[in-house]
Amino acid sequence: MAVLGGNRIPFARSDGAYAEASNQDMLTAALEGLVDRFGLAGERLGVVVGGAVLKHSRDFNLTRECVLGSQLSSYTPAFDLQQACGTGLQAAIAAAEGIAAGRYDVAAAGGVDTTSDAPIGLGDNLRRTLLKLRRAKSNVQRLKLVGTLPATLGVEIPVNSEPRTGLSMGEHQAITAKQMGITRVAQDELAAASHRNMAAAYDRGFFDDLVTPFLGLYRDDNLRPDSSPEKLAKLRPVFGVKAGDATMTAGNSTPLTDGASVALLGTEEWAAAHSLTPLAYLVDAETAAVDYVNGRDGLLMAPTYAVPRLLARNGLSLQDFDFYEIHEAFASVVLAHLQAWESEDYCKERLGLDAALGSIDRSKLNVNGSSLAAGHPFAATGGRILAQAAKQVAQRKAELKGADTPVRALISICAAGGQGVAAILEA
Repeated sequence: MAVLGGNRIPFARSDGAYAEASNQDMLTAALEGLVDRFGLAGERLGVVVGGAVLKHSRDFNLTRECVLGSQLSSYTPAFDLQQACGTGLQAAIAAAEGIAAGRYDVAAAGGVDTTSDAPIGLGDNLRRTLLKLRRAKSNVQRLKLVGTLPATLGVEIPVNSEPRTGLSMGEHQAITAKQMGITRVAQDELAAASHRNMAAAYDRGFFDDLVTPFLGLYRDDNLRPDSSPEKLAKLRPVFGVKAGDATMTAGNSTPLTDGASVALLGTEEWAAAHSLTPLAYLVDAETAAVDYVNGRDGLLMAPTYAVPRLLARNGLSLQDFDFYEIHEAFASVVLAHLQAWESEDYCKERLGLDAALGSIDRSKLNVNGSSLAAGHPFAATGGRILAQAAKQVAQRKAELKGADTPVRALISICAAGGQGVAAILEA
C-alpha cells in the first residue's frame, strides 16, 4: 500500500516541554497536523489505527477520541492496538492490510506515549478493598473494610522492567552487549552520528513537511547537534554496572520521551483523486519473537529473526537496500543486530540459514538520524520511522529521474517482551 506522508510533533524529553500534555493532547495534535498538511478536514477515512504503551484508564478509546477531537469527519472509525515499541509500525501494518483487503481506500496510523503523564494506579490491596466495599451488603461489612484501609494504602507507579525477569530493557541489553563484545567506542560513534545526521536533516529542511510545532517546540529537544564521540566518552555507564565492564550510558541509550506520530496510507486511486503522489509503498512486513526468559536470545534480538524471513519471502538479500532504518533503542542494539547478521554461526545456529546474511553499507544506516537523537516515545517511534523512511525513498527515486531501478528501505524495530517488527518500503 502507498505511504502518502506523515506528521509528528517534536519529541520532548520526559518532564519537560510536554509535562502537562496527555496522550490524547499529543496524538490529536499530530493527527491535526496531518489533516492540515493533506487537506483532510471533513474527510471520512477508512480507519485510524493508533495506540500507546502507557495509558490511563481514561484512554480506553484513545484513538477514537483523538479522531473526534480533530477536523476529520466524525464518521471516521478508529481502534487501538499495542505491541510495546513496535506499536506505531504495527498500526501501519494493520491499516495497510485493511486497505489491501479492500475494506477501505485510505487510513491513518500511528502512536503516542508520555512518561511525564504516566498512569499511577492503586496498589492491589487497596484496589481489592475498594471493590469489596462496593460489593458490601451492610454497613457493618463496610465499617470493617474501612477499618482496614490505612493498612492497605499504596500506589503502583509504572516501571520500565520486564514482568518475567524484573530487569529493565537497558539491563537486558547490557547483558547482550557484553556477551557480543559490543564496544563503548562503537556505541558512542553510532550515537554521535545519529545526532549529527538528524541535525543536518533539520538544517536542510528535511523535516519541514514531517513535523509540526507543539507547545513551543519546533525540533526534538533531545537533539544535540554538537554531540561527538569525545563528549559521549565522558559519560558514566548506567546499565550493566554491577557486572563490570559496562558500556551503556545515557548518551548511547534513548531517554524517556514524550511525543506522537501518524502516517497516511492509501490506494493509488485515492491518492490520485486527492492530487497526492505516493512517497513509497509498504511492500511487506514481518513480526518475530524470541525466548529471552528461558532461551539464549537477548530481549531485543527478535528483529534478527524477522528480517531474514522478510528477505526470503521477497527474494531479497540484506544488501538490496538503499536505506536501513534500524530503531536505536540503544546504540548497542543496532550494533548487535548488524553483528548477528554478519556472523555465520549466529545465522546458521539461531536463524537456520545456510550462511551469514552479511554486512550492510553503514553509510546507508539511519541517514537522517534516529531514536538516539530524536528520542523514543514508545508507540510513536514506528510512525516517525515509517514517514521518515518513505520520504528518503521518494527523494532518492526522484534523483534517479525516472529510472526503473527500485529504491528500497528496510525498517527494523525491537520491542519489549522479546518481539521485533520489520518492514520493506519501495519506490
